[in-house]
Amino acid sequence: MKKLSVFALLVLLISACGSPPPNAPETAQPLATPAEDWWKPAVNTLWQWQLTQPIDMSVDAEMYDIDLFDTDASVVAALHARGRKVICYISAGSWEDWRPDKDRFPASVIGKDYEGWDGEKWLDIRQIDLLAPVMRARLDECRAKGFDGVEPDNIDAFTNDTGFPLTAADQLAYNRWLANEAHARGLSIGLKNDPEQVADLLPYFDWALTEDCFAEEWCADMLPFIAAGKPVFAAEYTDTGITTGQFCDRAQAMNFNAILKNRDLDAWQESCRAR
Repeated sequence: MKKLSVFALLVLLISACGSPPPNAPETAQPLATPAEDWWKPAVNTLWQWQLTQPIDMSVDAEMYDIDLFDTDASVVAALHARGRKVICYISAGSWEDWRPDKDRFPASVIGKDYEGWDGEKWLDIRQIDLLAPVMRARLDECRAKGFDGVEPDNIDAFTNDTGFPLTAADQLAYNRWLANEAHARGLSIGLKNDPEQVADLLPYFDWALTEDCFAEEWCADMLPFIAAGKPVFAAEYTDTGITTGQFCDRAQAMNFNAILKNRDLDAWQESCRAR
């Protein structure tokens, strides 16, 4: 019997293991640290959402959702000293002309105007390789300032007129990538709207945040989060004419953490929950 060379033995071992071909596609899997060491909010969590400045720290809320760039680390520390968890707001699906990192985006990823929002344009989320350096830097800053998690806005671009032929599969790939990047930094992450993809994204996200779901009658799409023991933070807006009397009973029945806000997300709110 002939002796096999070392090279031949290696070839046989690789074949036996069934290694995939070099260009085989990879399936995105939830990325977790061994202990999944990031904050996971309870289903019933009082919250405040404010994107204006200065931050009103007197609101009786367990979680504050505030802007990454406009908020100093000292504010995050002060909220922590009051026993609050703090989430950093970023837009992950649009370019904003007032942000300090606006020049880091390649021209090829900037698409059509975001209708109704001056100075904002959609991003080509298919080009993760080009967006990754900017988004990773934002997540790094979120962690460096001491935030506990991230709220990535505009992550349902495939349902909008962006100037790019985005598909549901493109959105799933991008949203999963974002969730994995957040978790790799020990940050909690929420699914912002995107009700059509809840079933596919539920394993990747720790909570959900909705806008106008009661006014537009799609809140039930988010119930898988509640069933999985993950909270839903629901914001309704005064400019739709809806009142707490019209949605709070439904929110309580669904176990959502619902609040009424002004569209500019100043400090004012009315909450359906109380301590």
